Amino acid sequence: MSVFLVLQHIECEDLGTIANAMSQRGIGYKYVRLFDGEPVPSDPGNYSGMIILGGPMNVYEEDKFPYLKDEDILIKKAVKNDMPVLGICLGGQLIAKATGAKVAKGTKKEIGWYDLKLTKDSRQDKVFNSLPGTIKVFQWHGDTFDIPDGAVHLAGSELFSNQAYRVGSRIYGLQFHLEVTQKMITQWISEYKEELSTLDYINADRIIADTPAYIDNLNRYAELFFDKFFE
Repeated sequence: MSVFLVLQHIECEDLGTIANAMSQRGIGYKYVRLFDGEPVPSDPGNYSGMIILGGPMNVYEEDKFPYLKDEDILIKKAVKNDMPVLGICLGGQLIAKATGAKVAKGTKKEIGWYDLKLTKDSRQDKVFNSLPGTIKVFQWHGDTFDIPDGAVHLAGSELFSNQAYRVGSRIYGLQFHLEVTQKMITQWISEYKEELSTLDYINADRIIADTPAYIDNLNRYAELFFDKFFE
């Protein structure tokens, strides 16, 4: 049985709809709960692949979150072995950093529902080619990444031109949250209310009101994406 390693940075940001996609394919997963002090494995070789989830920390906060250094080492090993790896939000930033790309603060935070535009190169990508040219996705980030050297740029938004890339043939970094459910979004708004209170241009009530209109389509796109990724 295939088993994926899942690096989880905070309890409220879990696999979401990815868990169902994996169970439908008979793929197992093992969470490493970094927020609970569980150690990062030194070698990814015991797993079929890896998923790196989001979190409120930044990739350059290694002094505050020492496990980020261990993740960097692990990701570099996975990249060298061309393992299937999926990084979401912070996870996508960590892959970018591990492959030599710059990760830095963006001009403003992107939180809520935004249009994602796929690049021309996405049409030739075996995972992204199942998605339409523009989709509405859920975002929650302030940092951004450069596209690693040699990687394929797959998607961008109006505020952040780099939203997705592929390294090699099986390693994907996403800035947006394709895995969310309506329950997760509500939970995040509660969990991160202090952050939201400092952003006068983000309306939490509007995000909650918009979610029923967009979540079903997002979940359908996620199902297509994850089906292709695990294939």
